[in-house]
Amino acid sequence: MSYQHSSFDCTSANFEKAALSHFRTLVAFLPDNCRIYRQTWEFSTVLCLDFLACLQGLAITHQNFAHLVNVTQELGLGQAIILKVGNKIVEWHRLTV
Repeated sequence: MSYQHSSFDCTSANFEKAALSHFRTLVAFLPDNCRIYRQTWEFSTVLCLDFLACLQGLAITHQNFAHLVNVTQELGLGQAIILKVGNKIVEWHRLTV
């Protein structure tokens, strides 16, 4: 007899969406319109924060950067964090293990 998870979908895309949603709740200082996503760069996964729609969010992020790093590492979301404004990389932070 097989057990089915009818109340939720266990795909990697849904897991990714849930992890980023949880991340957003833990870093509530980020503006709602800050775009948060992950990318692979060669052999690493990078957490990207795009402030194109909320430039004021960059200053808030700098003030709370240590917390942002801690949450990213706790959830295992990436080996680096990129702060962007559209296609322009503003800062790149490699996370230590």
